[in-house]
Amino acid sequence: MATPELYTKGAWVWTPDEEEVWVSAQLQQDYRPGDQTLILRLSDGREMHYSVASPAGLPPLGNPDILEGENDLTALSFLHEAAVLHNLRVRFLDYSSIYTYCGIVLVALNPYEQLPIYGEEVMDAYSGQDMADMDPHVFSIAEEGYRAMIREEKNQSIIISGESGSGKTVSAKFAMRYFAVVGGAAQQTQVEEKVLASSPIMEAIGNAKTTRNDNSSRFGKYVEIGFGSKGDIIGASMRTYLLEKSRVVFQAPYERNYHIFYQLCAFKDSPEMRALKLDSAEHFRYTNQGLDINIPGTDDAVELENTRNALTVMGVQPDQQMELFQILAAVLHLGNVNIQASGRGGDRCFISADDLSLVVFSKLMGVEGSQMAHWLCHQRLTVAGEILVRPMSAQQANGARDALAKHVYGQLFAWTVQSLNSALRAHRERTKTLIGVLDIYGFETFDRNSFEQFCINYANEKLQQQFNRHVFQLEQEEYVREELPWSRIEFSDNQPCITLIEGPLGVLDLLDEECRVPKGSDENWARKLYDRHLDRSPNFRKPRMSNSAFVLLHFADMVQYECLGFLEKNRDTVFEEPINIMRASQLELVAELFQQEPAGGSLSASSVRNGPVRSGNKAHREHKLTVGFQFRQSLQLLMDTLNGTTPHYIRCIKPNDLKQPFTFDPRRAVQQLRACGVLETIRISAAGYSSRWRYEEFFSRYRVLLSASAAQGDSRASCRRAIPALIPDPEQYCFGRTKVFLRAGQVAVLEKLRAGRLCAAAVLVQSTVRGWLQSRRFRRLRHATLTLQRFTRGTLARRLACILRYTRAALVIQKTYRMAVVRQLFLAIREAAVTIQAYARGVQARRACRQLRAEQAAVRVQAWVRGWLARRRFCRVRAAVVLAQSCVRRRAARRELRRLRAEARSVERYQELHRGMEVKLMQLQRRADQEARESASLRDALQAEQDSHSREVEKLRSALGDLQRRLQEQSLAAPAPPTPQQEEERRRDKERSAHQTLLLVQEIEALKVERDALEKEKDELISRLHELQKAKEESRQQAAAQDQAAVEAELEEERRRYQTLLRDFTRLEQRYDNLKDMSTLPTAERWQGHRRTDSTQSLSLEPPSLLSSDVPSSEEARRISVTFPLDTKPWGPAAPLSALMEDLGVLKDTAKKLHGDDLHHAYDAVRVANKFLERQLLTQRSEWEQEKAELTLKLQQAQGRGTPASRELKDLMEQMEVGEQECYRLRRELKDLKHTVTLRTTLLYSGLAGSLSPEPTSPLPQPGPAQTGLLECRRRDESKLIKNLITDVRVDVALALDPGLPAYLLLLCLQQADCSREPARVRRLCAGALTAMKAALKKHSSDLEMTALWLKNSCLLKDLLTQHSAAQEVGRNEEVLPLQVQLKDQVRLLGDVCIQAYQQLLSITESRLQPVIVPAVLESETIPGLGGGATKPAGSRKRTGSEARAGAASPVGATMAAVLKELGALHVALERQELPAALLEQAFRQLVHQLAASALNSLILRKDMCCWSRGLQIRYNVSLLEEWLRSRGLQTGGAAAALEPLIQAAQLLQMSKKTEADGRAVVQTCSALSSQQIVKILTQYTPQSDVEERVTLNFIRIVQGLLKGRSDGPPPQLLLDVRRVFPVTFPYLPPPPVSVEQLDIPDSLKISFLRRV
Repeated sequence: MATPELYTKGAWVWTPDEEEVWVSAQLQQDYRPGDQTLILRLSDGREMHYSVASPAGLPPLGNPDILEGENDLTALSFLHEAAVLHNLRVRFLDYSSIYTYCGIVLVALNPYEQLPIYGEEVMDAYSGQDMADMDPHVFSIAEEGYRAMIREEKNQSIIISGESGSGKTVSAKFAMRYFAVVGGAAQQTQVEEKVLASSPIMEAIGNAKTTRNDNSSRFGKYVEIGFGSKGDIIGASMRTYLLEKSRVVFQAPYERNYHIFYQLCAFKDSPEMRALKLDSAEHFRYTNQGLDINIPGTDDAVELENTRNALTVMGVQPDQQMELFQILAAVLHLGNVNIQASGRGGDRCFISADDLSLVVFSKLMGVEGSQMAHWLCHQRLTVAGEILVRPMSAQQANGARDALAKHVYGQLFAWTVQSLNSALRAHRERTKTLIGVLDIYGFETFDRNSFEQFCINYANEKLQQQFNRHVFQLEQEEYVREELPWSRIEFSDNQPCITLIEGPLGVLDLLDEECRVPKGSDENWARKLYDRHLDRSPNFRKPRMSNSAFVLLHFADMVQYECLGFLEKNRDTVFEEPINIMRASQLELVAELFQQEPAGGSLSASSVRNGPVRSGNKAHREHKLTVGFQFRQSLQLLMDTLNGTTPHYIRCIKPNDLKQPFTFDPRRAVQQLRACGVLETIRISAAGYSSRWRYEEFFSRYRVLLSASAAQGDSRASCRRAIPALIPDPEQYCFGRTKVFLRAGQVAVLEKLRAGRLCAAAVLVQSTVRGWLQSRRFRRLRHATLTLQRFTRGTLARRLACILRYTRAALVIQKTYRMAVVRQLFLAIREAAVTIQAYARGVQARRACRQLRAEQAAVRVQAWVRGWLARRRFCRVRAAVVLAQSCVRRRAARRELRRLRAEARSVERYQELHRGMEVKLMQLQRRADQEARESASLRDALQAEQDSHSREVEKLRSALGDLQRRLQEQSLAAPAPPTPQQEEERRRDKERSAHQTLLLVQEIEALKVERDALEKEKDELISRLHELQKAKEESRQQAAAQDQAAVEAELEEERRRYQTLLRDFTRLEQRYDNLKDMSTLPTAERWQGHRRTDSTQSLSLEPPSLLSSDVPSSEEARRISVTFPLDTKPWGPAAPLSALMEDLGVLKDTAKKLHGDDLHHAYDAVRVANKFLERQLLTQRSEWEQEKAELTLKLQQAQGRGTPASRELKDLMEQMEVGEQECYRLRRELKDLKHTVTLRTTLLYSGLAGSLSPEPTSPLPQPGPAQTGLLECRRRDESKLIKNLITDVRVDVALALDPGLPAYLLLLCLQQADCSREPARVRRLCAGALTAMKAALKKHSSDLEMTALWLKNSCLLKDLLTQHSAAQEVGRNEEVLPLQVQLKDQVRLLGDVCIQAYQQLLSITESRLQPVIVPAVLESETIPGLGGGATKPAGSRKRTGSEARAGAASPVGATMAAVLKELGALHVALERQELPAALLEQAFRQLVHQLAASALNSLILRKDMCCWSRGLQIRYNVSLLEEWLRSRGLQTGGAAAALEPLIQAAQLLQMSKKTEADGRAVVQTCSALSSQQIVKILTQYTPQSDVEERVTLNFIRIVQGLLKGRSDGPPPQLLLDVRRVFPVTFPYLPPPPVSVEQLDIPDSLKISFLRRV
């Protein structure tokens, strides 16, 4: 009860309400004892008067705002129903948190929505964590139970209860999944997989759709998971309770039968199901009564596949599965059997012989159809020792048919449970401890309650009693542990109700007695109840309006039960005759289901068996096994089991009946809270000391209330002295050994006193500060006033002086101004007069000038006209004279022409002409000569005349020029006036030219416009072309980048998958070895060949050689031939030498003459010849290379000149290709000759090569030096080499070696074996090295230094083999000789060993880091004093189950120094082995990701970490890690980026969270966090002091709205994947060539048996 002093003005209280159950209101005035009413203001603004009869009737007080949304209800200051309901509503609606602690109970609200809080990353976050530190979750309860089982070695149980649709099945499923993951980590057997596979099977045959839940469990289930000595799952078992068999034959509207029937009907069209003759579920009577056969979002066909897969996992064979489905299909067909009434009054019935449903049922069940039809309609009775067969009515027959169907389904259900238990039973070892998961129905009350609700509520009464006693026991243990003087806590005990039900002559006893009465009825049973318990038991009542019902007062509510049907359901009888028919079935499974069972039944497979089989002579004995009796027995067995365990409770609450996501109905919620015992926990906690503080925490919080002399080191004594003064009533507190215990409400009293003390101190501080501020303000004002007065007086004096100066200056300015004005006026007048005179004189002069010019122009015009008239008259006269002359001359010419024509026609004229022709010719000759002479003289005269004429012409031209100049001067002096025609023509010419000019200008302008348009279009086209080219280039680059990114992503994904498979393979191999160690078969002692040996012994066994045992290798042949002469015949009769000589045609006699020395010299000569041929080939190769370079240069020069491809170029290219082919051929020959040491060369040296080669032998060169720098390992020493170098090398010796020394030694041995032409030996040595490296990694699985050493050697050996591979041409040095043996598979296996070593290295570091990550990054206070004493009152009480290991959660010394120490150890180990920097960056990227993910996940799930001071501490801790990475150059490989989410989360805790601008800053800053993570951190933010403020819901909604528009954020996930593995890539770095002389081989390796070559 709250203290009345707390009811002051402004306090919040809770008032009852019909709709919301409880509503908040604020007090408008202080409460004084004796007041009858309280004036309250509701949250909607209305005022109300609350009646108070006494202080006990005061309304419950509200908790402080700092406790709103608390994750543990028992931590509230005021514990009452209203506070619990409000806290659950706030967490569910505002924070989307479905889990809340209530002491030892986890309250789970069904969200009706899939939430991402059940992934493996969430399991990893809860694994190994303290229950009190983490956010409430079903995994937290499971982790608490698992750790308690491991720590205390005591059985645990998790009790899950709630109404139908509240999420019990899902909670049980996730709890078992958590146990399977955590308990299966040790051996990874099939048991955990079977445990998980049992869920879909049981859901299919035991779950159905109801109006409250689409997947409602219609039975109770208790699953026991057995664990071995190592905490791994080794087996499981299951018990079931009270299967609702009536659902098989009847379903209420909008409900369904069991899922399995609809799954079979959905799969009816499959070939294997056609024999079952199934149809749609709508055609079967047992599946269509609910009128709704589908569940939204559920595919029954897919669910059947899941069920079949689960059955396969459980070991049920396919034929047994088909038999199971066959029986289920038969039940459906049985429901469709048509029973027809007959006889008078319908007292008889029959089944038609051609009833298809009965035929199919009989065929599927393997029984006789006629017999079944007969006994479904008839009943056998035993009367006075005689057996009578009585027909039944149709109603009775239908009841018998339904009873048979229920019995068949019940037996099948029990057989399935028994089969699952057989599959889950532990076979390897004995179960040490177990955890039970009880998924049982919660308290139920409906409008009509029957036998099923009675049994369910009876079970809940028993569970509630056990719950109350357990809670009370925990309270007592706490008091005893703290040495408190305690008295018994009173709580409501429901033992009277349980006694009423199960006691002598209780409800169950009277029910069983009535069932044994031959003609017992429900009415008689009701009367017996009234007579026995009415007015005698306080928990029994009779309804007013009914004589066939009774009322029981349960712990949760008052329930009225209808007696109708109780007897029938309690008997659950089925007639014996149909059962006997079933026992004779041809199907083995059907016969097995109906075998005769013992009278008591067996409770191991299923706690609830079907009712008795009624027959005449066994009725009395079998009637004792009623359903109520069996249920009471199984319930008592369950309670005994639970009492032997440590229980953990999960109470599932259904928030609304509409199945709407995140919708809260307070009336339904409070009804379930009352029924599930949560409020009872509150009452028990409130009855004792609900608030518990450690002395240090209490002293830190309430130090302001203690005396000033209190010291921190004596906090206990200080608290003991101060609390009596603070709390006068000694009954309200108690002092324990380590804690202060306070009753409910006292924390609020202390908080009020603390607030008052702080307020008084604040007032004192404020008064002092304000007085000092006012005094300082007065002094400043006085000084300012004096200063202002001084400055004001000076300003006034200066202003007067300025006025006097301004007056004098004004007079001077006026005088000067007036003088200037008068002078300017005079000057203006004078200038105007002069201007007027000048303009007048100019006008007169211009007028006279114009007159003179006009007269002169008239004279000039007259002269021009008169001259033009005279010239025209002269021209006309001259033209007439010339015409007359031409006419006269033309007429005379015509006359002479006529005369000459007449003479030419006469003969005499021709003769005369002929006679005088000769004379004329002579005369003409003479004349011609004379004329020639005259012509010459005339030519001379003409030349003279021309010269004189030219001179005259020049004179005339000069005179003409003078005349023209004079005329021009005259025309300029006095131009003649043009005529009107000339002026008109001139005007027309000007207009024409102007028009043409205008047209040209317009055309030019148009051309310019067109040119500009074309240029603009050109520019646009060019720009568009550039843009298109740029866009095309960008798109191409983008596409290429996307393709590259996709390819890289795919490559990374494939690499990750491959490495994951390799890791799984390694784990499976480890598991195989573990199982092999565990197996203790008796035959192993007899089979000595199959006995398992250790790794060193297994390595000594040589793998089978590819060569025959009696044919030695070439190296052995060389060694034998050098050591023994040929006549000793060390190889036996079938020696290869004789065979080779026969093949080559060499005579054996000649070969026999050779002695050992000869062979030795021959071998040396062959080596010299090989060296000579090698040099010759090298020379030829250099010539070819030089020729190739010259051809390449010519080709480049030809291409540089830009000449087209010609025949010469083609010839050069062909020569180049031929040269390359020849070089390749020479390389191959050189490679072959380098490794050729055969007997044929020996025979050539001895002179026998004449028959082998047609070429004459040439003298051999002198012996040269052989190939050196290798190591030879004899065959018998190979296992010794592997053993001394890898498997059995001591740690100190191995760490003292140079980096990569074993890899170099192995390479030198491989090279020597390859030079000896022994590929099998090379492969054998490689295989042995691989096996030895794996064994060494397994042997040193927890040694960081050795793992790094073998990582270095495996990587180096892989690079060496790649470098010496024949296929590797790029980057190979000329000194590196390729291996002839192909070792691609060995290189790939070496890559796998590298990955295994890398993963083992990370696994070692991760195992060391994991326990210290959360304590170091989140909990450690690297900045001293930052946490201070600012604790909130809600964090005072820890959970009861977590007290025992409160100090075990944080390892000793778990600070950032420990984290950096582990990382430094890894870095030193990698640096010591000189591993590449890229590999270091990848390793630390993986480790930093795990560190950041673990820390961020724990931060998100821990409410006590989400505060400002903790964010600053986390940021500082992370900065230490960043500085460490930067100091070692590891920040560029992705390690720094992996820390970004954790850094942003720490920044989010430190940022301001009030306004919309703050919200935008939050969204912009937290770019690496998902929306769910940001909202979760904001909702988890909890102020740790009075200075901080809780984040408002309005701000969270603002941030959610801003986050919706973010498209570039990370994927939506709440927790980071801690198990994410980044694929590793090993860079190929070709090592430099090395020889044995360059290696420092210590004697401690004990490999002196190797011989240097």
